[in-house]
Amino acid sequence: MVQFPNSIVATKYWHRLDDGHIQCDLCPRFCKLRENQRGMCFVRACQDGQIVLTTYGRSSGFCIDPIEKKPLNHFLPGTAVMSFGTAGCNLACKFCQNWDISKSRVTDTLADAATPELLARTSKSLHCRSIAFTYNDPVVFHEYAIDVARACHELGIKTVAVTAGYVCEEPRAEFYRYMDAANVDLKGFSERFYKYLTGSHLQPVLETLLYLRNETDVWLEITNLIIPGENDSEQELEAMTQWIVEHLGRDVPVHFSAFHPDWKMKNLPPTPTATLTRAREIALKNGIHHAYTGNVHDPAGDTTICSGCGAALIVRDWYELKAWHLSGTGRCQRCNTQCPGVFDGAPGTWGARRMPVRLSVTI
Repeated sequence: MVQFPNSIVATKYWHRLDDGHIQCDLCPRFCKLRENQRGMCFVRACQDGQIVLTTYGRSSGFCIDPIEKKPLNHFLPGTAVMSFGTAGCNLACKFCQNWDISKSRVTDTLADAATPELLARTSKSLHCRSIAFTYNDPVVFHEYAIDVARACHELGIKTVAVTAGYVCEEPRAEFYRYMDAANVDLKGFSERFYKYLTGSHLQPVLETLLYLRNETDVWLEITNLIIPGENDSEQELEAMTQWIVEHLGRDVPVHFSAFHPDWKMKNLPPTPTATLTRAREIALKNGIHHAYTGNVHDPAGDTTICSGCGAALIVRDWYELKAWHLSGTGRCQRCNTQCPGVFDGAPGTWGARRMPVRLSVTI
């Protein structure tokens, strides 16, 4: 990795156009930049005739969370995950619920800093089983995330990407060679929704989902934030869940999450719990084995059910595990059906705690 002053590193996914612009080839936005211009994500810029990442090693904060908060319900349940993000985003979601980070244009957001090696050592010392690239999309800090992942794998720490999946084919393949799990935010299931509410397109996200499921060993879960009047129709939920079953299979967990008014969509009401319950019922009807509700208090929607005999395998209340009926390898103790996921002996005991971590080094 070539290092420049002020947390700037060179990148490799770009090419020069005939008109003199430099095109960033990291995501399907394909920003075309002249010298000293920044891309839509704001953190990738054209400097010295190349695309650079301007936030390498800088973070908007570090925090230890329950892995279920990512949300991942089938990946090392009950364990602690070190979470962090940087600034900027390659989407323009009007409903962004982390807008203060993803839409940041000021360096004050990046108050913390850490080398990949320090992050890995800190995660190990604090007994985190994994590290999550989250809060803003790791697509935009591709190089930093990969270096952190390498350092973590050397210490036996697994890696998690929380992402919208809006990335080009070549960088996608490189990135996911270093990831153990991903939660992909499938924001809606229409081109209209993606175009007008996120400033992007649906098809590249579907291609990321297909790639992860069919060409990698990355554990995959999906989140769908349901927004009243925008992506909550029965027709759209039917189409989305049927597509998931047909193209990804029945064993990919799907989380239906509640919207709350934020950023540029404060005029809409919060998602009713009944809407989430209906979405979960549609998913189960269409054959998805593990469908959940999120951002609401719903123990039934939090619980993992055996697809073989219907027994409750993992009973949750928010992020607390209340009961565990799986073998060490993830099989139902009643009928021996394998529960899909990544399980390693007894569940963790981290619970619902959230613990901020302050790291500060000179980058």
